[in-house]
Parts: sequence; structure tokens; C-alpha cells
Amino acid sequence: MPEEKIVDARNTFCPGPLMELISFMKRAGVGDQLELLSTDEGSANDVPEWISKVGHELVSNEKIDDIWHIKVRKIK
Repeated sequence: MPEEKIVDARNTFCPGPLMELISFMKRAGVGDQLELLSTDEGSANDVPEWISKVGHELVSNEKIDDIWHIKVRKIK
């Protein structure tokens, strides 16, 4: 059964949040959903770009109270 995990990369700076997400994605199973929490503005563009490049699914990308909540589903 797919899992949902939080990747808390708040108060880290580029490329920190993306590197945290990549680390978690390597350990995640196919179908798992990860939610990256980031205060780095660059994450809003960098993460979706990486997700598209490697072939995963961007579930949502929204900013709530100065924190980016980027949800990703591992596809392969």
C-alpha cells in the first residue's frame, strides 16, 4: 500500500530542499507520495522541473503561510 511521507526542508537553501527530496525518493516505493515543505522560493520552480525531467508526478504545488507544500508521487 502506498505511503505518504513529509520531507521537512524548511529553513534550508538551494539546492538543499531538492537534495532532501531526491534522497527520500530513492528510498520511497512506487506509488508513494512525498510532501516537500520548503521555505526556499527556488523550490517552487526547481522541484517541478526535476520531477518532470525524471518522470514522476507533480500532485500539487502551493504556498501556504510562506511555506511551499510540493506533493510528488513516485511513478517508477
